[in-house]
Amino acid sequence: MFSIQRLEPRDHQEVRELSRSLGRHSAPEFFDAGACLLAAKDANGALIGWAKAQWWEPEDPIAPDGYYLCGVEVHAAWQGRGVATALGLARLRWIAQRAKTAWCVVNARNTASLALQRSLGFTLMARASGFGTVEFTGAEGVLLRRHVEDLAPGSGMENDE
Repeated sequence: MFSIQRLEPRDHQEVRELSRSLGRHSAPEFFDAGACLLAAKDANGALIGWAKAQWWEPEDPIAPDGYYLCGVEVHAAWQGRGVATALGLARLRWIAQRAKTAWCVVNARNTASLALQRSLGFTLMARASGFGTVEFTGAEGVLLRRHVEDLAPGSGMENDE
């Protein structure tokens, strides 16, 4: 059992530790304060995952300005248990309060992320070696889109998980 809540500054050290355990280097102290910053916590209040979504202006001829899902990490022991999906749905609901479309950029080799985005209803819009400031050295990236009107408040779907 886990819950989704706002990521607070007191969670930053746990985010850094989780990220390091996954071989990554997330720096939550630099996350945009206006972004959707979420924490997944177990029944004891320990951080088991985090995610963010934010407005991005990629200055790219293909990728549009908009709200993007732009980071998710889940503790290895909790992977495959719905944490990333719950964090994704919560971020999509947040975006639905602000826009009609959500975007995501993913490395085409990241099959786990692509499967997650497909399960959340994203569809392929474009492939490129980079979008905005995101470059895929030695790989290709994909630009994904999902319309989020069905998750907007009052749609009848906003609490459906």
